[in-house]
Amino acid sequence: MRALVQRVREARVDVDGETVGQCGPGLLILICAMQGDTEAEAEALATKIHKLRIFRDDAGKMNLALKDTGGGALVVSQFTLAADTRSGNRPGFSTAAPPELGERLYLHFAAAFHRLGVAVQTGRFGADMAVHLVNDGPVTIWLDTAQ
Repeated sequence: MRALVQRVREARVDVDGETVGQCGPGLLILICAMQGDTEAEAEALATKIHKLRIFRDDAGKMNLALKDTGGGALVVSQFTLAADTRSGNRPGFSTAAPPELGERLYLHFAAAFHRLGVAVQTGRFGADMAVHLVNDGPVTIWLDTAQ
């Protein structure tokens, strides 16, 4: 699985002008299931992100994890993280999981993150979403369970 993790002051996702998910200080996690991914990758990625020390401590150092701050998370599916741009100018997405598997693993990831004690809200799988965020830092981290 792939994730693009952004430390945010706030984030929300709208579908057809309606807010379907939001969080205050915490993480916006854009997530993509890849072909061959399983629930094990979703669990491992949730655990890794939960422990990722990218929040400031009292000395201003990135030394705290989301679990230490009590922040929330907005988890949004984004199959375009599977983009292959090695040839031509039009990205290919053939390495992304098929929609049924992608949705199942996306929801499994969100549930696993919630089981770790994080307040989690989500976007809507497959919808045309408008994602609004105020990046904090900015801090943006790319994670891939295949690496």
